Amino acid sequence: MAFNLTYKPFGERAVLIEWPPKIDKSILKDILRFKQGIEKKNIKSIVELKSAYNSLLIIYDSICRNFKNEVESLKKLYKSLNPKHDIVSKQWKIPVCYDTSFGVDLEHISEAKNLSVNEIVNLHSQAVYTVYFIGFLPGFLYLGGLDAKLHFPRKSTPRLQIKKGAVAIGGHQTGIYPSESPGGWNIIGNTPVAFFNPKKNPPCFAKAGDSIVFTPISLKTYEDIKILVDAGVYELESEVVNG
Repeated sequence: MAFNLTYKPFGERAVLIEWPPKIDKSILKDILRFKQGIEKKNIKSIVELKSAYNSLLIIYDSICRNFKNEVESLKKLYKSLNPKHDIVSKQWKIPVCYDTSFGVDLEHISEAKNLSVNEIVNLHSQAVYTVYFIGFLPGFLYLGGLDAKLHFPRKSTPRLQIKKGAVAIGGHQTGIYPSESPGGWNIIGNTPVAFFNPKKNPPCFAKAGDSIVFTPISLKTYEDIKILVDAGVYELESEVVNG
């Protein structure tokens, strides 16, 4: 499926391409297909490509002096792409401890939504989440797929300090804090997995188009995995789901 895209200058050295303004898997696949097509061309003047929910930003190494010609080249490339070409992706299994010692907002959500803590955990861990893009913090995954029963507003007053690995719900989304930081999402658990390591290439194991499933674990298992993660020997489970 081809979309009607808009092309805009973004500063002097970038072009912003926009898709319809909604969160949708077919749009994500189209963005990634276009991004991969540009990467395969190995255009030396392009220094970076950044994707989001419904946009792709192309950053050049110098001022884009002929925007019209550049857009025409991009349009031609987009039309030449095979719309049935699948993007290779992985599904990552993320262990999460939902113990209330970590999930400090579980009971509050439970009361407000009239759901038991076990029901919240089951709903959260049974879904398959799509990684749309990475941002906000290095390694912070923007995930789609949260069950509507778990949609819950962000806190009016953010916490000043949220623990690294905190698994949280904010509005219609769920996510994992890859590092200690302030934040206004509701904390329901914690994972011992490291989502960002600048010493690794790539520093974040997941990428846009991948999927995430959460696996509930006990406090004891959490501590065991944490030891392996800290020692740099923990192997995260994954499988190729498309390709």
